[in-house]
Amino acid sequence: METSQLELILINISGQDHPGVTSALSEILARYDAGILDIGQADIHHTLSLGLLIKTDSKVSGNIMKELLFKASELNVNIRFTPVSIKEYEDWVGRQGKNRWIITLLGRRLTARQIANVTAEISAQGMNIDAIQRLTGRMPLTEEIPLSKSCVEFSVRGTPDDAHAMQARFMQLAQEDEFDISMQEDTLYRRCRRLICFDMDSTLIETEVIDELAMRAGVGDKVKDITERAMRGEIDFCESFRERVALLEGLDVSVMEDIARNLPITEGVDRMMHVLKRAGYKTAILSGGFTYFGNYLKQKFGFDYVYANELEIVDGKLTGRYKGEIVDGRRKAELLRLIAQVENVNIAQTIAVGDGANDLPMLSTAGLGIAFHAKPKVKANAEQSISTIGLDGVLYFLGFKDSFITES
Repeated sequence: METSQLELILINISGQDHPGVTSALSEILARYDAGILDIGQADIHHTLSLGLLIKTDSKVSGNIMKELLFKASELNVNIRFTPVSIKEYEDWVGRQGKNRWIITLLGRRLTARQIANVTAEISAQGMNIDAIQRLTGRMPLTEEIPLSKSCVEFSVRGTPDDAHAMQARFMQLAQEDEFDISMQEDTLYRRCRRLICFDMDSTLIETEVIDELAMRAGVGDKVKDITERAMRGEIDFCESFRERVALLEGLDVSVMEDIARNLPITEGVDRMMHVLKRAGYKTAILSGGFTYFGNYLKQKFGFDYVYANELEIVDGKLTGRYKGEIVDGRRKAELLRLIAQVENVNIAQTIAVGDGANDLPMLSTAGLGIAFHAKPKVKANAEQSISTIGLDGVLYFLGFKDSFITES
C-alpha cells in the first residue's frame, strides 16, 4: 500500500501568452486539491513566464504532472517541474520580508550598460534581484523622442555588505552614464508616503525670482554678486537675503504680477501635481523665495501649503524690507516637521525635493529627500537625485506606473 507523503513541486511555464493559460492549469491543480504556496507571472512582448510552487500528496503528484503536461502541450506552452525539499522551503520562508530594497533606474532612455553596471554592484554587495518591472510605457523604436522617459524598478533582497559604499557607487554610475537612480529600503513607510514638500526657485520653476526682480529693478549685477558671495560661503543665506531684498526698494508691485504670469514652469509639474492630488498626497511649497509667487503656484496647481518670505509693500511699491522670519534651510526643515505634525504624518512618510544648499536640512529630515537638478554639493549629500528628466520623475521614485499616471 502506497504511503502518503507531502511533496513540494516548483512548476515553471513559458511560451506564447494567450487568454486562459493560468485558468486551465490552475483548474487541474484545483481538482487534486493542491495547495499553492507561491505564484508569480510576467509577460514580456506576449511571452509568458509563470511560476507556481505547490504542495500536494505524493499519491497524486504523478497524475497532476501528467495532466499538466498534456494541457501544456494542448496550450502550446513549455512546462518544467522541479522538486523542492522541505528544508529549502523553510529556509525561503525564513527569509520572507527581511531586508528588501527598491532600486529605481530612470532617464530619457535606459541602456544595457547602465543596467549591467547597476546589477553588477547589486551582485557585488551579496544581494539578489527578486523581481524587475518597467514603470514607464513601452518605448518607441525612434530614440529622438522629445521628453521621453524610461524607468525600471528592481526589487532586491539581502543586506548590502556596505550600504553607504553601494549608495555612493550608484550615484557615481548615475553621473557617469547620465541616468538617475534611487535606492530605498522597502518598508511600510515607503509604500505609504503622504506629504511632499518642494522648494520653489529652480525646482518648481526654472528661474530664481529674486534675479528676475533684480533685473527689472536695474540691480541684476549687484544681486548676482551677492548671490555668488553667499555660494562661496562669505556670507550666510539670511545676510545675503537681506542685502538682496534691500536693493529692490522702489520696484512697482505690477512687476511682480507680470513676472508671476510668465514664470517658466519646470517640465512635469502639472502631470506630477495631478497624480499626487488624485493619490491623496498633501503638498507644500517651502521656499526661500517670496510668498507672492508661491501663492500664484498654489492657485495654479493646487498646493495645500505655502511658506516663503513676504516682501513689504507700501503704496504699491516694494520698500526693500520683508515681514516675519526668513525662510532659510533651518526653517524649511522646521516647517516640514510642523506640517507633518499638523497632518498627523510620520516623518518617515514625508518627501522633500529641492536643488540648493539651503534645501539640504529638509532633504535630510524627510523620509525621502530628492535633489532635483541640483548643485554638486547638494547632489553629493543627497541619497536620491533626479537630473535627467522633469519633476514628474518624482512619481517613479514613489513607485507610480505610467498605467496609473495616464488614467483619466
